[in-house]
Amino acid sequence: MLAVIGAYLAVGFLLAAAFAGGYFIRLLVGKLTERGALQTRERILAEARRDAEQIKKEMELQAKHDVIQRREEFETEVRQVRNELRQTERRLDKREDGVHEKEELLAKKEKFLETGEKNLAEKRRELTALEDRLKELEQKQQDELHRISGLSTEEAKHMLAEKLREEVEAECTEMISAKVAHAERTAKQEAQRIVVESIERCAAETTSEATVCTVELPNDDIKGRIIGREGRNIRSFEKAIGVDVIVDDTPGVVVLSSFDSVRREAARLAMQRLVADGRIHPARIEEAAKQAIADIERIVNETGEEVCYELDLSKIPAPLKRLLGRLKFRTSFGQNVLEHSVQVCELAGLMAAEIGLDVELARRCGLLHDLGKAIDQRHEGSHAALGAEEAQKRGEAELVVNAIAAHHEEVPPQSLYAGLIIASDTISASRPGARRETLERYVKRLERLESLATQHSGVLRAFAIQAGREVRVLVDSNKLQDQAAARLSQEIAHEIEEELQYPGEILVTVIRETRFQETAH
Repeated sequence: MLAVIGAYLAVGFLLAAAFAGGYFIRLLVGKLTERGALQTRERILAEARRDAEQIKKEMELQAKHDVIQRREEFETEVRQVRNELRQTERRLDKREDGVHEKEELLAKKEKFLETGEKNLAEKRRELTALEDRLKELEQKQQDELHRISGLSTEEAKHMLAEKLREEVEAECTEMISAKVAHAERTAKQEAQRIVVESIERCAAETTSEATVCTVELPNDDIKGRIIGREGRNIRSFEKAIGVDVIVDDTPGVVVLSSFDSVRREAARLAMQRLVADGRIHPARIEEAAKQAIADIERIVNETGEEVCYELDLSKIPAPLKRLLGRLKFRTSFGQNVLEHSVQVCELAGLMAAEIGLDVELARRCGLLHDLGKAIDQRHEGSHAALGAEEAQKRGEAELVVNAIAAHHEEVPPQSLYAGLIIASDTISASRPGARRETLERYVKRLERLESLATQHSGVLRAFAIQAGREVRVLVDSNKLQDQAAARLSQEIAHEIEEELQYPGEILVTVIRETRFQETAH
């Protein structure tokens, strides 16, 4: 019995112990689970914070990148606008300089005219004084003739008039010659400067008129694509080639403007390709511009090589050949400069052969004489000086350099070759049709020159020679004395200035000769 009770008690004790142990174990497990949950939560929160920080940093970096990118875009647009403003300011400055130069030229001309008027007034006063003196002399001589010879009044008057006329003509001729010589001595330098400045102004205006070309469009709708959104395409085209694109209301055309004829030709070629292709956007514009520039450069090099080969002047340096190729796209007074240079080369060679000079050297001078026109739009100075400087830099002989520099007589000619180039250049530029003058106008101008000379009394014949740059007048030696012939040349020159329009100068030569003939029987 006690053993049973003890067994029950042991079992109860074991159950109680098991119950208590299970309770404590469950309590312990719950605490451990709660602690693990807290740790997991803390870990998740920490990871969330780290992720949030990472996302925040990435967003800040992205925002900074966007701000920098937008700032760069804004600065790029600002630079473009500033460049456009600078270009506009430069164009305005050039126009203002041109206006100021024209004002100065007009002021100088007014001053020159005032000086001429003063000289004319002084001559009139001198003539008036001479007339008064002649009247006194006439009266004295009339009285003396009446006293000595006892001639009739009419006879005395006739003798006195003849004598006085001869004296007056001689004195007037001497006085006019002295005044003309004095005016030439004092005004020659000023006149040369004014003429040179006038020629430069005229050349500048002519050049500005020949700085545009047009590209025909299939329709006016393509103008919008050429301009692009907010002018993007037209700005890309101007930046890629360096010309001004003018899109106005003129139907079916777009205008390209540039002082560089080679660049303008490349722009024309690129624009034609873009219009034919139809795809007009900045990337395509850059591609077409590069291709057009490469094609033009190839044409320039091939043209220079071909011209030198055809003229048998292959020893010319490659840089000079390239400049000759650029002259293919340059015109002067409507005459292609490369064709003009080839003509001067051939004329100089023919004349050199006639007078026994080195034909190859003369042809070389003639071909290179207008070399400076390929670079004068990018440098200061006349094309003759620039061409001579470039030729000297490339190792050309001193005779060639001087012939180039002196072909417009800006420097003194130092050899016969320079004189040949001056003559050849004048002939090529003065021939009929060389500078937009039709044959009919040319013939009429020559006829008018001859008619102006032959309408004067005492003139036998008149001939217009040297393409209208000289008029030779043959006069009757029995009707006109030397003084009268000198006055006749002045009168004809004055009439030509008043009635005709012509480029350059016209020389008036009056020829008076006396011939004595006898027949032997």
